Amino acid sequence: MPGVSAVKLKPKRRRRRPDEAEAEILKATERFLWKHPFRDLNVLDLMDETGLKRSSFYHYFDDRHELIVRLVDRLAEQLTPFNEIWMRSGGDPIADLRTGYEGIGRFWVQHGPVLRAIADAARHDALVEKAHRAFRERFVRFSAERIRTDMERGLIPPLNPDATAEALIVMSEAVLNEKLGDGANRDWQPVIDALATIWQRALYGTSK
Repeated sequence: MPGVSAVKLKPKRRRRRPDEAEAEILKATERFLWKHPFRDLNVLDLMDETGLKRSSFYHYFDDRHELIVRLVDRLAEQLTPFNEIWMRSGGDPIADLRTGYEGIGRFWVQHGPVLRAIADAARHDALVEKAHRAFRERFVRFSAERIRTDMERGLIPPLNPDATAEALIVMSEAVLNEKLGDGANRDWQPVIDALATIWQRALYGTSK
């Protein structure tokens, strides 16, 4: 038939389980935030990237802010195992601190632009700020618990666990976003070596 070859056929939409559809929307959001700020996120354009109906977004999320909350929760779950290497260490805490930080470095290389986009949006958007604060406080809380444990074991000198954990986490996130948050720097080792050394000396007072 004349002209058929010039017609661009849209791919057929396939049915997805709810968990598959939600995961696909979250992945599309990550792809968007890798290159664009949160303020430019448009639900209609986002759904065009998924192959799902535009209207189906609201079956899974109330709005873009709930979308970001769920994305932050997902990233926190993926990041937690690396933090737990030190936070739940039963062996050498200094060695486990460095091992865990190596995993964090690789994680930031994979997700850094998304994490930085969320942190940047938190400065201007109260709801994103709330999600970002919960993300950060999760790791502050875990770190403070580990500091208390090692203080009780005599491995860390007396200090304020909560204030110290918050200072270290805020500093670390800022450095990671600055150095590994542009998606271009793949050499995470110098950044992680510096951060792990700061944590090690601040807590354990040793250059071991």
